Order: sequence, then structure tokens, then C-alpha cells
Amino acid sequence: MAASGGTGYRNGATSRNSLKPDKPFSPNSHPKSSLKSKSLPNSALRRSSPASLGAAKDDGGVPGRVRVAVRLRPRNSEELIADADFADCVELQPELKRLKLRKNNWDSDTYEFDEVLTEFASQKRVYEVVAKPVVESVLDGYNGTIMAYGQTGTGKTYTLGRLGEEDTADRGIMVRAMEDILDEVSLETDSVSVSYLQLYMESIQDLLDPANDNISIVEDPKTGDVSLPGASLVEIRHQESFLELLRLGEAHRFAANTKLNTESSRSHAILMVHVKRSLKGRDSTLSSDIGGNSHLVKTLKPPIVRKGKLVVVDLAGSERIDKSGSEGHTLEEAKSINLSLSALGKCINALAENSAHVPVRDSKLTRLLRDSFGGTARTSLVITIGPSPRHRGETTSTIMFGQRAMKVENMLKIKEEFDYKSLSRRLDIQLDKLIAEHERQQKAFEKEIERITKEAQDRISEAEKIHSNALEKERLNYQKDYMESIKKLEDQLMVKQKKLGGEKVINEAVAASASSIIANGEGSAASALKEVAELKRLVNKEALLRKAAEEEVSYLRSQVSQLKRSETSCNSEILKLRKTLEDEQNQKKKLEGDIAILQSQLLQLSFEADETSRRLDIGEPGKVLSSLDSLVQQVKHSQAQEPANGEKASVAKLFEQVGLQKILSLLEAEDYDVRIHAVKVVANLAAEETNQQKIVEAGGLSSLLMLLRSTEDETIHRVAAGAIANLAMNETNQELIMSQGGISLLAVTAVNAEDPQTLRMVAGAIANLCGNDKLQTKLRGEGGIKALLGMVRCRHPDVLAQVARGIANFAKCESRASTQGTGTKAGKSFLIEDGALPWIVQNAKNEASTIKRHIELALCHLAQHEVNAKDMISGGALWELVRISRDCSREDIRTLAHRTLLSSPAFQAEMRRLRIDY
Repeated sequence: MAASGGTGYRNGATSRNSLKPDKPFSPNSHPKSSLKSKSLPNSALRRSSPASLGAAKDDGGVPGRVRVAVRLRPRNSEELIADADFADCVELQPELKRLKLRKNNWDSDTYEFDEVLTEFASQKRVYEVVAKPVVESVLDGYNGTIMAYGQTGTGKTYTLGRLGEEDTADRGIMVRAMEDILDEVSLETDSVSVSYLQLYMESIQDLLDPANDNISIVEDPKTGDVSLPGASLVEIRHQESFLELLRLGEAHRFAANTKLNTESSRSHAILMVHVKRSLKGRDSTLSSDIGGNSHLVKTLKPPIVRKGKLVVVDLAGSERIDKSGSEGHTLEEAKSINLSLSALGKCINALAENSAHVPVRDSKLTRLLRDSFGGTARTSLVITIGPSPRHRGETTSTIMFGQRAMKVENMLKIKEEFDYKSLSRRLDIQLDKLIAEHERQQKAFEKEIERITKEAQDRISEAEKIHSNALEKERLNYQKDYMESIKKLEDQLMVKQKKLGGEKVINEAVAASASSIIANGEGSAASALKEVAELKRLVNKEALLRKAAEEEVSYLRSQVSQLKRSETSCNSEILKLRKTLEDEQNQKKKLEGDIAILQSQLLQLSFEADETSRRLDIGEPGKVLSSLDSLVQQVKHSQAQEPANGEKASVAKLFEQVGLQKILSLLEAEDYDVRIHAVKVVANLAAEETNQQKIVEAGGLSSLLMLLRSTEDETIHRVAAGAIANLAMNETNQELIMSQGGISLLAVTAVNAEDPQTLRMVAGAIANLCGNDKLQTKLRGEGGIKALLGMVRCRHPDVLAQVARGIANFAKCESRASTQGTGTKAGKSFLIEDGALPWIVQNAKNEASTIKRHIELALCHLAQHEVNAKDMISGGALWELVRISRDCSREDIRTLAHRTLLSSPAFQAEMRRLRIDY
């Protein structure tokens, strides 16, 4: 790293007379150059540009040009003597943000920068202008880079790494940046960790652990993010510990004495600060409905975490060997430094000139900085120069480097992910509370059941006893009364029999002596009548007694019936109590089922958290699935660094803990969040070829198509279409999708969708189906081609790339059918009939390489069929075929176009007519 040993800029003796202390400055002279990340529009799209250092696929972001500031070092003691008779080679105009580089006494060149800092600019002003906007972006979740470039001895290390131990006004950008970061973060919920490295002789070494001297660079094949998993990562809690780490790293850094600098840095120093912040205000909560009969989790929304990375790069100084006087090992160091700086300059030149190829892999320095130039980080570059006319060549080279860097544009993207660990911990706590509450309620419930059962048994026993006693008493009374009545009746019967016997004797006597009676006269007849009346009275009395006995028996029978009804009522009450007991048992089983569901969800989320933690521990950033941003996706990301057995074990663990049938059943859940999580998991599982057959056999394809048909939520449409696109990579699944009306559903989804990502997923699914020869006629008949062409309204490069791929697949199948004679249609291409040719010709020169490659293939395949030649000539496709055959970067496409033009009589005739020399 270029230090300022000649001028006292390194952490040793300093020349403070040349630098004024911190002082306030006018707002007009310091326009704040950064935009807070919160205010950046999320819908802004990156303009088309060539391949960049960060070659990851762009998914939308905010354009941000590399900002460059120039800082002039004052003359040192040697220059004050040697150059006393010469004027400075540079003249600064800070109010106009211009710099004049003198060629001679009367001629000079003028250059404009984002900021021009004179030799009197304080360290505070340098930080405010160069670094503070980048630090603010990092705190808002973006990546940021601050870098110093310049000749050896011009003050790069002083600008970046000065500790300010003797005078706080001398503090450099590293120290001031950490102060601002620690002031903004909350140590309770946020974290700040630091790595300090040096790139020496093309070897990355850990300045905090000198034994770790060969750290490898790991690149994510999907996102292009660069990480150093072998580097030490120290968590920072306060400023003093950070200063101690800087002192330790500075002591281990390579430096040497040269003619240009007494303490010249011989390595590039790289400070990486990782900031992890929980997003306040949007931290989701776990709400639950705890009632008498249910414990149901309503939402499972993990909190959002923003991760920003600040990279501060203190480059080693560029130097000429003859001026620095390097010899021996120092000479080899200088060669290595110049080679890496030269590689960086080549990359900057390629980006500034919109070159199709950027030589990122020429040096480890350019690989480490691939996100800083043309990537996703907000980058500020400070170039340091000296005033001495003896070093005009080096000063010119430094200025031109800064001018080219100002032409590089990055695409700023926020780094957000779900904090599944925090959600898992909260679920553990919530589950413990639910289990404790359930156990408490269960114990109370069991005690209540025991009390009710005991009371019921006591009441039943008491009712049975009362009923038995009353029944026995009534029975005895009835038996006694019955016996008494029988005895009375027997006595009365005997009396009647006796009286009847006497009456018979009297009648005989009356009959025998009728004459006597008549003779006896009137007195005897009256006596007989009186006796007869007495007998009638006795008979009536007996009838009344019999009637009273019958009424008594009827009353006793009614009493027995009443006792039986009382017994029936008691039995009914016993049945009700038993039914209550059964209901309580069922409720208990339901509560146990709810707890089992919570445990299953906790196992799944714990597994996701473990996977995310493992990937973070090995330094692989990746995405955190939205959706998901997705358990199986994390397993796929880890495939680049783990053996295949590790991936299979992770998927097997997922099925063992949750189960595919359970996941598919959640696709029909009433809770919106549950459905969202379920469809994201299915989509990520479908990305693995080994899982696709299981998903189809379990009915997952039908469920995904049903979601497209029955729901109107665009998020569900996007994820479901992505899963269908993954399944559509299999030929058997393609036929199933077509047979179940998948094309019609995808076409309707494409018409109603507005989100570019949804359209990209739908276009990808249709593009996969376009590659099946057997389905072309049906695909076109159900509106597949019309749907593809309709999605170009979005104009998003990712969507257009999928549309172009689908058209290329369809044209390839038609070309194969026509050349092999297996086609079912002898006429011109369906693509031409549906009006796709104008769009194809219009995008044949598209700047996006993925779109351009597919369009070129589609044109070549369409030209294979002679019946299409007339339409292609009238539509301007012939000129594009000629261009492709001459200028296409891919040799196979160029050869195919050349062969097609030579084999087509119609094309040959038209080229002769137009006098095209071919």
C-alpha cells in the first residue's frame, strides 16, 4: 500500500503543519453526494451494460456511478528543497471541482472530478465527502467500497488508515467510519464484525492471524458474490477494540524503505466490515389465539435483517522501478504490485469502454473487487497525487485512472433476508408457553372431570338409595293394605253367605206357610219387607267398599309409575354426564393435534435456520428464501462446496421432518401466509430433479395448477409458475401439464400479471414447453405463442430473455421437424403466422447477450425452412442473417447462419439482386 513515509502520512511522525485541523465548511463547497438507500426507488432498472466485475445476474436495483475524489499532498521537505525553483505540476480549482495538469508554463489540461480536495483539506472533510455517503448506504443494507489509489508516498494510508492517537483530528476514514457505524447500530439487536487482510505477492493473508497466510476466494456461482470463508471474523462492541485490531494488523503488514517512501506499503490492505441490522418497524410478531378450546398460530412471519458490507481498500502505491530504487526481494514485490494494479486498470478500462469482456480473473485483486466496479456496491474512489513536477508522468497516470473510473456504473441492491434463527427462538418460547398452558389446563380439566364424576356417582348412589327405599316402603304398604282388604272382603263374604243361607230358610218357611202368613195378617208381611231392605243395604255397602279398594290399587299403581319415571330421569342424567366426559376426551385429542402441528412447523423452521447458519458460517451469503427465499434453494447453494451426499442428506431430512404430503396439503390452507410458505417450499423442492417425480406422483402438479386457477394473489402465481417451470424441464411432466390445461392457465396468468418476476417465471415455464416436438400444435392452439409475445410489454431484460428462449426452442423444433420430414404442418412457421417475426428482427441486436443469443438462434432455425424465406426477406431478417454469419461472437451460430444462407435458393437470389458480396 502506498504510504506517505516521505511526507509523514503513515502512523509515525507526521507533518501537521501541512494539514489544517478539522474546521466547518460551507454547504455550497460540500454538496452531499449520496442518496440514502431508503429513498432509492426500488422499481428503477439497470440500463443495459456489458459484462461487469460482478457478473451476477441482475434482478433489479438502483444505478449508482463510481464517485471519484482527488486529493493533493503538500510538498514534503525533500521537494521543498529539490523543487524550490519549479512550480507545482497541478493547479486545483475546488469551487469548480476541476484540476489543471500543467504540460509546460503556458499549456495545461483540465479535468473534472466529483470532489477536488486541496492540500489544506482536513481529514474530517475528506471523510464527509468521500466516505460518509458510502457508510450511510452500508447502514441501510447496501454493499459499499472506499478505495485509495495513487503513486507511492502520496498519502493513501494517511487518508484511510490513520489512527489519530496523538491528535484526533488526524483520524482516517477507517476509524471515522467505525465510529459512525457503532453510533447507529444497536448492540442488543445488531452486530458488527471485521476482517483485516492483505494481498501480498498474489497471496491473501490474514493480518489478524499471520499463520493464516493462504486464504482462498469463494465465488457464488449464482449471485457472483465474493467471500473469504477462511479469514478471521472478529465482532466489534466498542471503538477501542477496533483500534486495537487496526494496530495489530498494521504491525503485521509488509512495508519497506524505498527512494520514494521510507515506509512504503508492499501489499494491498483490505478492511471488511460486516453490518447486520434488524429492520425496525417491520419486525413481524407471532400472534396466537389462546381460547378454551384452541391454540392456533395465526402467522409465521420471520423478522427481516439487512446486511451491509463495507470494504476499505488501501492499495499499494504504483511506482517506477528506476525511481523507487527497488532491488532484490523488494523488486519482486514491486513487480507483483504493478501487475495487480495493471489488471485493475484493464478492468476499469473495459468497463469504461463498455467492452464485452472484462478480465476479472487476471488478478486476485480484481476478483476481490468485482462487486466494487460494475457490481452492486456503492463505490467511492479517492486518488492521491503529489505536486512535484518530477512525477508528472505518475500524476497523469493516476488522474487518467480516476477519469476512467468515473465512467463505471454500479447497480446498487439492498441485502435483505429473513431472520429464521430469531423466529425459531421465538417459536421455541411460544411453544414452551403453549405446552405449559396446555399442561396446566389439562391438569385443571382432569381435576374438574374427577370432581364432576365423583359428584355424579354420589348423586346416582343417593338417587338409587332413595328410590330403593321408597319403592320398598310403598311395596310394604301396598302389600299390607292389600292383605287387609282381602281379609275384609273374606269376612264380608262369609257374613253374606250366612245371611243368604238364613234368607233361603225364611223363603221356604214363607212358601210353606203362605196361607199362614196371609192369615197372620198385615204385621208379618211388614216384618219380611223390613228384613229384605236390610239385606239390600248391606249389599250396597259391600259395593262401596269394593270400589274404594279398586281406587286404592289405582293410586298405588300411579305411585309405582312415578317412581319408574324418576329412575328414567336419573338414567338420562347419567348418560349426559358420560357424553360430557367423551366430549372432553375429544377436545383433549384435538389440543394434542394442534401441539403436534406446532412441533412440525418448528422442526421445519429450525432446519431452515440451521441450513442458513451453516451457509453463513462458511461465508456463502446467498438469498434467504422468500418465499421464501427457501430451504431447498440453500441446499442447492451449498452443493458447490459440499459433496453430493450432503445435499441428499439435507433433502432426506426435510422429507423426514415435515413430509411431502403435509407440505402439499398446506397448499389448500385457508391461512394466506401458510399457503405462501407451502408453495415456496414446493417450488424449491421442484428445482431438484430427484424430487420432481415425487411431487408429481403425490399430486403436486395438479395442486400448483389449481393455485393458478383458483387464486388471484400474484405472489402465489409467481412462485407456483416457477415450480411449474422447474417441473416442465421433464418431458413426461410436459405432457401432463398440457393434458391438464397448463398452457391456458399460464397464458391467463401472463395476461393478468404485472410483476416482472411473475412474468419471468411464466415465460420460463412456456419456454420449457416450447422445446417439446410433440406438443407444438397444441401449445400454439391453446395460446402459448400469443402469451409469449404478449409478455414483451414488460420490457424487463429477464422476461425478454425467457421469451427469446421460448421462441428459439419453438423454432428449433419446427426446424428439426422440417429437415427430418416429421412435421405435421407443411406451411410456414407458426411463429411467423402469429406475428413474432417483427419482434425477432427488432431484438436481433439487443445489447443483452442472453436475448441476443436466443434471437440469433431463432432466426437461423426459421431460415432452415424454405417456405419461411419470403416472409423473412420482406421482414428484414435477411440482413440480420448476413450480419450473424459475419459478426456473431459464437462460432456455432455463425456457422449455422452461413450454412443456411448458402443452402437457401431464395436467400441466394435476393443477395444477388441486392448485390451483397457473400
